[in-house]
Amino acid sequence: MTDTELAATLLAAYDAQMRAVQPVPAPGVGYEHDGALLRVVGEHRGFVTGPHDWGGLRDAALDAAIARQRDFFAARGEGVEWKVRGYDVPADLPDRLRAAGFVPKQQNTVVIAPVKELAVTSPALPSGVTLRRITDYADLDRIAALETTVWGTDLAWIATYLRGRLAVEPDGTEIYAAEAAGELVSAAWLALRAGTRFATLLGGSTLAQWRGKGVYRALVALRATRAAARGVTYLHVDASDDSAPILKRLGFTAVTTTTPYIWTPAS
Repeated sequence: MTDTELAATLLAAYDAQMRAVQPVPAPGVGYEHDGALLRVVGEHRGFVTGPHDWGGLRDAALDAAIARQRDFFAARGEGVEWKVRGYDVPADLPDRLRAAGFVPKQQNTVVIAPVKELAVTSPALPSGVTLRRITDYADLDRIAALETTVWGTDLAWIATYLRGRLAVEPDGTEIYAAEAAGELVSAAWLALRAGTRFATLLGGSTLAQWRGKGVYRALVALRATRAAARGVTYLHVDASDDSAPILKRLGFTAVTTTTPYIWTPAS
């Protein structure tokens, strides 16, 4: 199979499974359908997803659907994210989102790998660094604080999100952290998607002073090993510009991009 054929095969699997099958909602989170669109309510902000052709919505009908989602969350005093993938149609969807007040944020690269083909070995960790699975809810606040420090924005909601995932699918989310002298230096988690052959690598955030030392790669290796043990076929990551090159070297293939378009209430 050529690289182009592999990318097409992986994208087809992603489209049929990851976009068609949603996670079991956490407590307090609800799913509402608006035609082909799926609206997620009750998280730290609203979220809109759907098939890559958005149910055939075009022109004025698409503008109206975008406005309905915006206005629904505006009435709740909440922001909303509409995630656009690079292969979505129509091509003018981003322009229509911008016209409705949605602002594009950092674009990530969707990378996927067949688990059995990953050549991931755990590198030697820096002296004093250990990996462990997180099971104590108190540690989730520490992970959220780490994520906030790494990304320079308030990510306290991650602790609530992870508690919710553990509440509804305790076997579907595995959370890991790297520690040095009692301090969290990196954290990441593995999320299995029930009803699919996929699992997603999430988190993967490392303090600046600990980057380039093998910590991130060790967490990838650990989660890939766990995914294989759980019978997963494909591993998926929405990779940042920092992570994508590392993951490609480990055997992941870039299949498309993903860009969050965010609408935020004026207040």
